[in-house]
Amino acid sequence: QVQVVESGGDLVQPGGSLRLSCVVSASRFRVYAMNWHRQAPGKQRELVAGITTHGYPEYADFVKGRFAISRDSGENTGHLQMNDLKPEDTTVYYCHAKGTVGDAMVDYWGQGTQVTVSS
Repeated sequence: QVQVVESGGDLVQPGGSLRLSCVVSASRFRVYAMNWHRQAPGKQRELVAGITTHGYPEYADFVKGRFAISRDSGENTGHLQMNDLKPEDTTVYYCHAKGTVGDAMVDYWGQGTQVTVSS
């Protein structure tokens, strides 16, 4: 059974910070990449940040300098540190984990965590 659980979403004032976490529980799953996406109502899902086991982190232009993505070494756990949050960052954030189960490439999505930036 696969579980992808995001946490850390909350209501925060503009300029504030939040730290999202993603834990992937899946038998024999070895994560290769962990990405964070977000999707506002009526809009397409967009990539916010991504990180692989071997590469450098990548960020969408609209979060560069404010967000930082990380992974716990050897664990199927990732984080998204969000600083200087703006009202336009308000939406649901999703964790997307890519990796392998044996020789098969697989990917899993979480259910999302709500981030609301408002005064």
